[in-house]
Amino acid sequence: MSTKHLPPSMWDRKLVREAIHQSFLKLTPRVQIRNPVMFVVYVGCFLTTLLWLQSVLGHSEEPASFILGITLWLWVTVLFANFAEALAEGRGKAQAASLKKARQDVSARRVSEKNKQISEEVSAHDLRSGDLVIVKAGEIVPADGEVVEGVASVDESAITGESAPVVRESGGDRSAVTGGTKVVSDWLIIRVTVKPGESFLDRMIAMVEGAQRQKTPNEIALSILLAALTLVFLLATATLLPFSIYSVEQAGQGRAVTVTVLVALLVCLAPTTIGALLSAIGIAGMNRLSQANVMAMSGRAVEAAGDVDVLLLDKTGTITLGNRQAAEFIVADGVSPEELAAAAHLSSLPDETPEGRSIVVLAKQLHGIRAVNLEAIGATFVPFTARTRMSGVNSTDREIRKGAADAVEGYVRSQGGAFPTGVKSIVERVAKQGGTPLVVAERARVLGVIHLKDVVKGGIAERFAELRRMGIKTVMITGDNPLTAAAIAAEAGVDDFLAEATPEAKLQMIRDYQQGGRLVAMTGDGTNDAPALAQADVAVAMNSGTQAAKEAGNMVDLDSNPTKLIEIVRIGKQLLMTRGSLTTFSIANDIAKYFAIIPAAFATTFPVLKALDIMQLTTPSSAILSAVIFNAIIIVFLIPLALNGVKHVALGAGELLWRNLVIYGFGGLIVPFIGIKLIDLALAALHLA
Repeated sequence: MSTKHLPPSMWDRKLVREAIHQSFLKLTPRVQIRNPVMFVVYVGCFLTTLLWLQSVLGHSEEPASFILGITLWLWVTVLFANFAEALAEGRGKAQAASLKKARQDVSARRVSEKNKQISEEVSAHDLRSGDLVIVKAGEIVPADGEVVEGVASVDESAITGESAPVVRESGGDRSAVTGGTKVVSDWLIIRVTVKPGESFLDRMIAMVEGAQRQKTPNEIALSILLAALTLVFLLATATLLPFSIYSVEQAGQGRAVTVTVLVALLVCLAPTTIGALLSAIGIAGMNRLSQANVMAMSGRAVEAAGDVDVLLLDKTGTITLGNRQAAEFIVADGVSPEELAAAAHLSSLPDETPEGRSIVVLAKQLHGIRAVNLEAIGATFVPFTARTRMSGVNSTDREIRKGAADAVEGYVRSQGGAFPTGVKSIVERVAKQGGTPLVVAERARVLGVIHLKDVVKGGIAERFAELRRMGIKTVMITGDNPLTAAAIAAEAGVDDFLAEATPEAKLQMIRDYQQGGRLVAMTGDGTNDAPALAQADVAVAMNSGTQAAKEAGNMVDLDSNPTKLIEIVRIGKQLLMTRGSLTTFSIANDIAKYFAIIPAAFATTFPVLKALDIMQLTTPSSAILSAVIFNAIIIVFLIPLALNGVKHVALGAGELLWRNLVIYGFGGLIVPFIGIKLIDLALAALHLA
């Protein structure tokens, strides 16, 4: 059962209270200047505050109440932007708090390099890279490292949230251990691989808290665009004051626009909506990834996931279930199906491998064969070995073997028998279909073939079809021969495959795609995957993998689930879609504000502009104040969308653009007309207009 570290509800009282507190703490120039759009609003707040103080002293360009209303709502706009960012950061910090519980100051038993005897007991903080420590059942792993000796079950629930212990052992791809996890059986000798304060858990906490979040290239580009738009509006607004004064003097009528109204106009026309939410969108994207139990080592990796157009996926455990299953019994000439099934069943009863258990199940399903007591018939199990490549069972009157075709052929010939040509044809046919043939023989007589096949995961073909609709190419990587790889690739529905894959071949494939302008994502867990992971644009290393793999990747999947790569791409695309949707909405809703503020600000000077007042707002003051209020409160209404993300839909880029324009472009155009009018009616009803 999974108990992943889920963040609290978005509107959790404690979280909201802390976000409100942080909103006020962020009201400093050092923080505000990081967001150019909101910094302009921030400066406008001070300017209108001074104008209000001036009006209180009797030197007023507008009524004091009007200036106060504008001033308060401008400050609220800045606070709402701070609140959105603080709420996003708070969700990450709440998750980090649970991770910090796993980081303990534990003691460690350092052992000598030569004889592996305990030399001294030290604090985990005193360990250095290269030190050897021994950890026994019930003890906490003091630091990240690689198992150099021993095999043990390790409880990683403090890190991954998964309650089932995992096996860690020296050598291979299951040797990496993380500080803060707990050994639940046996013992391990671990070589420390990191310095204090630089552990994987420390990096996880820092990333979740957002302390090291850097803006991504696309986010920087969008920030520059928003700043440029704001600068254009600032210059345009600044020229309106002398132009208005000149027009009034020439016409001899009307009233020049005031600085308060110009500030309100600038704030409403600048892209403040997306400017207020941009940081929150980026933080929330990383939070969504961490909720999926994936730690991104950089914000760039999350964004790159949204632009990926090639996925390299390992076959075993990703596309297939990971264990071959018995699919059918194929008899040799003169052998009945029941006889083959019974022999295969008997030889597999003591076999605890997934393949062996599947043979027992298939024999029971197809022929109703029941288990027998091996001791009662005097049977002994012959285990599989790499040398014989066979397993089987011996009894007083029977000797059954099952295994690789050439191994069983040698066994049959040693018994004085011959290997039938028909069985050789069956073996070749099964191999061409992508299966694994296991030949069954009883002494000198070949009974037939068990067809073992990699079982493609349910629904995986549909997921690949979904990725194809999004313009993403899927490539299966496998060490199988080309015939087997082709059969599984066809069944799974991938676009391409790489058979007999070597580290060099994987690396070259990624480079070839990248040279063609493609962005590539892949998963890996072994040291032999490290070169390809380092080359890939999005590289997801398994937490159960080697330290080399985790260091080469820019993401680590704590669940060690290779299919998570598909989810990572979805989250990355959701981040980009959310940013694009809210940018579209922000720019579109500025149009409605033209129809509210422009007539109110300049109708006395240019009566013809009154025709733009299609909303029929109560008064010029009410129109301007209504637009400023709407500009502030729309940020709050969009916070859930910014933090939860736009719903992901598997569509191509063209379809997504059209959908974006229809929903968020048209919506951004219509909603302000309704919102500003309702606020105007409310102000009139309260006699504030």
